[in-house]
Amino acid sequence: MASTEGMVPITRNFLASYYDKYPFPPLSDDVQLLCSQIRSLCSDLLSNLAPNEVESELLELADRSPPHKVDENIWRNREHMEEIVFLLERPHWPIMLRQKSRTELAELASFFDKLRGKFEKTFDMLLSFQAKNSERVFNIVMTYMPQDFRGTLIRQQRDRSERNKQAEVDSLVNSGGTIREKYALLWKQQMNRRIQLAQLGSATGVYKTIVKYLVGVPQVLLDFVKQINDDDGPMEEQRQRYGPPLYRLTSMVLSIRLFLSLYWRRFESRKLESDEISILEQAVNVYASELERFITLASEVFANSPFFISAEEAGAIDARKNDDFKEISIAAGKTYEVSLTVDSLNSYIAWDFSLQGKLTLDIGFSVECINPSGKKTSILPYRRYEADQGNFCTCVAGNYKLIWDNTYSTFFKKALKYKVDCIPPVVEPAQSTAEMEG
Repeated sequence: MASTEGMVPITRNFLASYYDKYPFPPLSDDVQLLCSQIRSLCSDLLSNLAPNEVESELLELADRSPPHKVDENIWRNREHMEEIVFLLERPHWPIMLRQKSRTELAELASFFDKLRGKFEKTFDMLLSFQAKNSERVFNIVMTYMPQDFRGTLIRQQRDRSERNKQAEVDSLVNSGGTIREKYALLWKQQMNRRIQLAQLGSATGVYKTIVKYLVGVPQVLLDFVKQINDDDGPMEEQRQRYGPPLYRLTSMVLSIRLFLSLYWRRFESRKLESDEISILEQAVNVYASELERFITLASEVFANSPFFISAEEAGAIDARKNDDFKEISIAAGKTYEVSLTVDSLNSYIAWDFSLQGKLTLDIGFSVECINPSGKKTSILPYRRYEADQGNFCTCVAGNYKLIWDNTYSTFFKKALKYKVDCIPPVVEPAQSTAEMEG
């Protein structure tokens, strides 16, 4: 059994420090562009024929914000890909497209076969990531369990539970359950896993029969499994760091699914132009490559993240993270400014800010300088961020303004947590005459 002496469960501040080493480079600008183009194509298809009930439900889903939890988004990406693969299987093609004798459709049929192959490959990659990550978490937990019958009981309970879950899924599929119903069941099962993990931590529920045997299980492990998935627990840091790009990919794959669903029903009355086929192909390729990039980073981040840290380290990180940060609420339609008067050239102005809360929001940010004669110069052009860190070296003396802009928002205020520093130039201390002579 691995020792946990002097250790505490990972904290949110520790994860913030740890994740700093694993920044996710922004998604390609093509993601937003292609999403907009795909949705425009969907609107065009809807003008050709009004949506039926199933399509209306899918449209409503596409207009909603993606789920907040990272793992729920992973499941949603899996679900949408499986639905797309289903649509792209030849037995589910429109009747006209299945008529191979039609030469003019042979190239289009080959195109859709190619798209299916791309999604099948990406789907398998995501499936492997989920399986490996789930097994890794369980195995790490087990390394801190007593290596005797107590650990064996927990493992047997888990194996039995997983077999029952798989049998439940198989039964649903074999009885004609839809992909949507299958994933509703899979997500319910995922929530049950969380409940069981928390029950292990408190020795309740399904673990009542072995509670008297849990003597010897480290309390720090029980504390960890109880709180790891709390809404405001350590994983909230993960959601804020890596959630936004994943949310956009969830929206992107859903847009592709929506387009294919609409197009299949309108296939005979609406021919795809070559530029529209190009947009769809680019969207699939960009989605697959960006999701693979996300999963590659996530695999590295999760594989190297510890569960426990020393109490001293946790205290030091908490103190460091709370140092000098301020919080302010910026109302819709308003801005907030921090002004710094800089007298010395080669000073450094640095900032670190993020938006707090569960909604996926952003805020405008820019930096400008007003020199003593009143001339205004843009230092950092306006751009919208969810969080940012940066710095620059001053070239002139003057008044530097850091501006957070929420004027474009009609309804949402923004909870901003920020820190701003002005670091004067480093000057080597002058040597005394005695030191020079010595």
